[in-house]
Amino acid sequence: MNEAELRQQMVDLARSMFNRGYATGGAGNLSLRLPNGHFLATPTGSSFGRLVAEELSVVDKEGNHLSGKRPSKEVAFHLAIYDKDPNCNAIVHLHSTYLTALSCLENLDPKNAIKAFTPYYVMRVGELPVVPYYRPGSSNIAEDLAKLAGKYRAFLLANHGPIITGSDFLDAVDNAEELEETAKLFFLLANKPTRYLTDEEVTDLKGRGK
Repeated sequence: MNEAELRQQMVDLARSMFNRGYATGGAGNLSLRLPNGHFLATPTGSSFGRLVAEELSVVDKEGNHLSGKRPSKEVAFHLAIYDKDPNCNAIVHLHSTYLTALSCLENLDPKNAIKAFTPYYVMRVGELPVVPYYRPGSSNIAEDLAKLAGKYRAFLLANHGPIITGSDFLDAVDNAEELEETAKLFFLLANKPTRYLTDEEVTDLKGRGK
């Protein structure tokens, strides 16, 4: 896809996520890797439901603002992930209801906030490590994500929300939707006897097609 097509794809899929309740107000941000090595990102404070293709931000790998509206301050942590994970070509950061609720729970396993109970969670996400709470925009978020990037496809910021990566923008959106649905099921199953996948079943699923 060329840059114009990628811009329109971001606008269209962002609006779809907004219309289905994955994003509210100006919360969350999106980015993708452009063919020229620069990055397309959502502007600061922008609503997923009202993005304009020509106004999307473009930054270089150092975070210098090249064109469009001013990017979100959180683009720094996007760039930290891209720098460490060459297979990541798109990132979705949401404040979606169930994953944000999950991020506020105490005593989450820092290595994996959701123990696997569906094959689709394993195949699309795998594991969900938890990044400790830092104020939004803190450089500590980027520093912690840089240590995890390349090892995981998604991350949960404590008291904040999820970050999901993908091989392209559509893949990142699909991964984000699967992860939010998994979190919803997590709450629906709370205090109910649940059959979790065994270690052997999880190992069998890893590396299989999505």
